[in-house]
Amino acid sequence: MPYDRLYVQFIYYFNVERNYFECHEVMEELWLEEGRNPLYQGMLQVAVGLYHHWNGNPGGAVKLLTAAAEKLAGYPDLIGGIRLDRLKADSGLYLTKLHRLAQEPFAPYDLDIEIVDPELELLVEELRLHPPEHDEES
Repeated sequence: MPYDRLYVQFIYYFNVERNYFECHEVMEELWLEEGRNPLYQGMLQVAVGLYHHWNGNPGGAVKLLTAAAEKLAGYPDLIGGIRLDRLKADSGLYLTKLHRLAQEPFAPYDLDIEIVDPELELLVEELRLHPPEHDEES
C-alpha cells in the first residue's frame, strides 16, 4: 500500500521523535490536502492533546483527546497500516486519567502508534535513519 510522505512523517514524529508539535504540522498539511479526512483529524488531535499536556495545559489536552475519540470512534481496528484500536484505547485511558488529574496527578507520557504493515514500518525506519528536515524553531 503506498503511503503519503506526510502520513509517514506523522508516525515518525509521533513514535520516534515524540515531537507532537511537528506531528500537528505534517498531519494538518495532509488533512487539508486530503479533503479534511476525519481519520487524519482525529490522529492529529491525539498528538495535539499530548502536546497540550506536555506543555502544562491539561484543559486543552482534555478538549483535544475528547474530540479525537469522537472522530476516531467509527473507524476499524486496523487502518492505514496501524492498529487504530490501540491508539483509541491508549488515548482514551489517557483522557480518563486527565479527568482525574486533580485527584491523581500524573506526569505526561508518550503513546505509541502500533504499526502492523511491514512496508510502513520500513518507511518510518528510513526516516529514523535519515530524519526529515523541519523548522528547528518549532
